[in-house]
Amino acid sequence: MGSFSIWHWLIVLLIVVMVFGTKKLKNIGSDLGGAVKGFKDGIKDGGQAENADAAAGNNAAAGQVTNNAAADKSTIDVEAKHKS
Repeated sequence: MGSFSIWHWLIVLLIVVMVFGTKKLKNIGSDLGGAVKGFKDGIKDGGQAENADAAAGNNAAAGQVTNNAAADKSTIDVEAKHKS
């Protein structure tokens, strides 16, 4: 068995292009690139928000949940219980 040769991959690529078409593959690629860029921006913004909280003196203990009046209203508050 082993790995496939370059000819196998070229045939698979040709079949994929024939099934989906180049326009749809281009759209999928740009959507995926936009999602990755959005994820990176979110990670970067999250790090900046954490740094701003630390600079403002809002240091909470690790694992401690704080009560924020400006919290997102779409979140659901739940209580975790340990198995015995």
